[in-house]
Amino acid sequence: MISAVLPTYNRAPVAFDHGEGSWLTATDGRRFLDLGSGIAVNALGHCHPELVRTLTEQAQKLWHVSNVYSIPEQERLAALLVERTFADTVFFTNSGTETAELAIKMARKFHYENGQPERTGFIAFEGAFHGRSTGAIAAAGSEKMVKGFGPLMPGFTTLPWGDMAALRAALTDQTCAVIVEPIQGEGGIRPLPDAMLKEIRALCDATGTLLILDEVQCGMGRTGKLFAHEWKGVTPDVMMVAKGIGGGFPLGAVLATERAAKGMVAGTHGSTYGGNPLGCAVGARVVELVSDPAFLAEVGRKGALLRQGLEGLVASHPKVFEEVRGEGLMLGLKCRPAPADVVKAGYAQEILTVAAADNVLRLLPALNIPDEDIAEALARLDRTATEIEKSL
Repeated sequence: MISAVLPTYNRAPVAFDHGEGSWLTATDGRRFLDLGSGIAVNALGHCHPELVRTLTEQAQKLWHVSNVYSIPEQERLAALLVERTFADTVFFTNSGTETAELAIKMARKFHYENGQPERTGFIAFEGAFHGRSTGAIAAAGSEKMVKGFGPLMPGFTTLPWGDMAALRAALTDQTCAVIVEPIQGEGGIRPLPDAMLKEIRALCDATGTLLILDEVQCGMGRTGKLFAHEWKGVTPDVMMVAKGIGGGFPLGAVLATERAAKGMVAGTHGSTYGGNPLGCAVGARVVELVSDPAFLAEVGRKGALLRQGLEGLVASHPKVFEEVRGEGLMLGLKCRPAPADVVKAGYAQEILTVAAADNVLRLLPALNIPDEDIAEALARLDRTATEIEKSL
C-alpha cells in the first residue's frame, strides 16, 4: 500500500523536533551537528533570533494579499537586491525550480521582442541541476532526471561540463541563452574555472546570446561573496536565486538587467504566493545580514578553516577521502566509497552531510557556524572515516 506521503524520497531514519544554530535535536533526543543546512537553505542556521523576530513581527501583521496589490515588503527586498547586485529588476518565487521556469520564459521573450522569435534554444552543461519541473529537467538532461517523463520540452542542448570547444561549436543563430552554475552543487561541488566563465560571457556577448547564472545553491554568501560570480568578474543577464535567500522560509527570486527583462510586462508571468509579505520580510533581513562585508569576510575565514581541516582528513584517511573541492562554505569531499554510505555512517556519529554526484560528500554548514562547531564537525567526520575503514 502506498504511503500517505508520496514515496519520492529515500528518507533517512531520523526525524527532528527542534534546532538551534548548527544543531538539530531528533525526536529521540539525539543532537546532530548539521553540515547540510537543509541543502544550503538555512544560511544562518536554525531558528536564528533575528529571523525568528522578523517572521513573528510580520506574522502578527500580514501574511498574504496576492500580487493584485502592491506589497511594501516585496518592494523593499527588491530594492535591496538591486542595490547590492548587477540587477535592475527582480521577480519573486517560492522555489528554485520556479526561477528556472521564469528564466527560460524571460530569455525566449527577450529574443521574440527583438524580432528573433527563432532564437529559442538553450545550452546547458552535464552535471547541472536546475530544478525538477519539465523545463528544468530538460535543461539538465541526465537520465535519472528525465527517464519516464518524456516528451521533454524541446530546445535544450546539454554539453560536457567545461568543454569550451563544444560550446563554441554549439552556439548558433538559434541559440537563446546559455545557462550555467558557477559552482555545480548536485553535480559534485565543481567550480567552473574563472577563465571558462569569462569566455562563456564573451561568447554570449559576441553572439547576442543571454547568459543565465543559476546561483540557487552557490549564492547568498555561500562562497564568501554575496554571489559566486563576483569572484570571477563576470555578471549575468539573468540570475536564479533561492535556498539561502529565505534563511529557511520558502523564497526564490529571478534577478535581471532591464535589457534582459524588457519583454516581461503585465500579464506575462505571475505567482499566487511568490513575494508574499512573510517571505519578503524574512528575505530582506537575510540579505541585510549576509551581504555585510564583515559577515562575508567571516564566511571566507571559516571556509578556509574548515577546508584546512578537511585536507587533514584526506591525508589521514586516504582509503575514504580523495580530495577537497569548492569555495567558502560550499565544500565537497570526494569519497572512495559511495558518498551515501558515508552519509549513513555519519548518522552514528550524529553528523549530517549531503551526498552529491561524482562520489562527492557535500558540506554546506550554516554561514555563521562557530569555530568550535567546525572543530567538532571535523572530529565527527574523523570518527566516521575511522569506522568506515574498519569495513574496507
